[in-house]
Amino acid sequence: MSHWYATGVTRRTLLTAATAVAATVATGGTANAAEVPTLWREFTRAPFAHPQIPYVGRAGCHRGASRFPRRPVVADVRDHGAVADGTTDSAPAINRAIAAAGRAGGGTVSIPPGTFRIDDVIRIGDSNVVLRGAGSGRTTLYATKNLTELIGAYGSRYGGDKSSWSWAGGLIWLAPKARWDSLTAAIKAKAWPFEGWTGNKRDEWRTLTTVEPARQGSWTITVADPSRLRAGAVVLLRLADDPDHTLLEHMCGGGPGPEAYNWAGMTKLTSYVPYEWPVRIAHVRGRKVTLERPLPLDVRPEWDPRLTTHVEELTGSGVEGLTLEALQTPQQPHLLDKGYNGVVLQCAYDCWVDDVTVRHVDNGFGLVAASACTLRRTRVSGRGAHHPYFCREGSHDNLVEDFTIEQRTDPAPTGTQLHGINVEGLSSYNVWSRGDMRMGTFDSHRGLPFANVRTDITVDNNGRHGGDAIAGPLFGARFTHWNIRVTNGRAGLMKIDGLAPYSATVGINEVREFDQIDVPDFTGDLHSRLELYGTTDAVRPRNLYDAQRELMR
Repeated sequence: MSHWYATGVTRRTLLTAATAVAATVATGGTANAAEVPTLWREFTRAPFAHPQIPYVGRAGCHRGASRFPRRPVVADVRDHGAVADGTTDSAPAINRAIAAAGRAGGGTVSIPPGTFRIDDVIRIGDSNVVLRGAGSGRTTLYATKNLTELIGAYGSRYGGDKSSWSWAGGLIWLAPKARWDSLTAAIKAKAWPFEGWTGNKRDEWRTLTTVEPARQGSWTITVADPSRLRAGAVVLLRLADDPDHTLLEHMCGGGPGPEAYNWAGMTKLTSYVPYEWPVRIAHVRGRKVTLERPLPLDVRPEWDPRLTTHVEELTGSGVEGLTLEALQTPQQPHLLDKGYNGVVLQCAYDCWVDDVTVRHVDNGFGLVAASACTLRRTRVSGRGAHHPYFCREGSHDNLVEDFTIEQRTDPAPTGTQLHGINVEGLSSYNVWSRGDMRMGTFDSHRGLPFANVRTDITVDNNGRHGGDAIAGPLFGARFTHWNIRVTNGRAGLMKIDGLAPYSATVGINEVREFDQIDVPDFTGDLHSRLELYGTTDAVRPRNLYDAQRELMR
């Protein structure tokens, strides 16, 4: 089955649509032809396997749907004892209401206007459960305790005195109940876990079938045994590296630079492999399996490709219409966060957060081994955060759109750090779109993230990226920065043609290097592209994600 047939799109239709998209998407009118970059014209001819630009047109919950499922209200937190007086601990009542919705097979848990104090984590552990306030300006959950107090100190599995609450966990935490139980049990036992789809020791999986060779961008694969596969199921595509690290090289576009890189010395990076990509099966016809998204990488025999099981996913759940405000305390020294964290989705697929603000948090919104999820109309405000947004531990195909990072209300204490929109840990095909970043940066945090898109964002680029030296490259292949407005003229991690291999920077105003300055991880020609440099909002299409969606309608 061809790419075009699998998606219901002919090549002629696609090329015709590309002309209209380039002229009208996000412009409100007709674009000047000179403003349509060569890269866009190339992309429309090979959208699923372009060497510099990833196909992200299916990123997000339900393949980027503009509306989330509306589930009937099955519980009101007041009926379970919650009181909107700002002083009564309503966490037990809210969690009882959420549990009741789970036992009912799903539904919406309603929180009325007012301020509800919570002295515990709010946990959504069952699929198809939605926690819905009356709006981020009307319903507030006021969190008085941090995750260190509530669960315990959380050290790093890589050693040292770091607190893993600096990049994990939330005071609203969406994760399958069994996965949440096993994670917190391991933390309390000081057996610092892996956090992803295959359990604390990455051993909770079994093979469903092996997969025959296929090319990046293919929608259909051939399997050895389809008997345990069914349409609608979420499976993991598992790719293991070989002794020559050709999988990691492939993630970087291949060639002499990646081949010469010291992969063996990157022990933190190599602990992230195998690459685990969750995907929902669209169709099974004989040994041909069609996926709801195209393959993110080649499938080669030397990487032992297979479809596997995983811990049961959380799916169809969301949080809407509320503000989570933490007790205001000073921001902690770098990597010593106590865990006044916002909303985290973990081992979640097709879940969402909409119209939610977090205030006075250590870390804002997190995607941890989360895939095909959407964060929409989210906002980080208050005293300043370490990671306003974090995306890590193999998170893929997520969409963060219409987001805001407000300017901090308190000066940054000495020894603290500000990152911005973080991505790391082999995370791929994620999108940040239509952002207003009044502080922070594009934090590619090492750990070889690849094929991610940042588009139509205004940023006061005053943050710094992080990442251990042994975590490997800042960028893999197919990173794209498209229509980026840098208000303070700082180049770092914005203009990436000199840093990211096989990547693209398109439509960015003139910037210069100062403060944190990086050198490329790979030697030689990076095969990276730069177009419409020195412009602001001149590129058409204006928003790369929106244009890709329009292209495939």
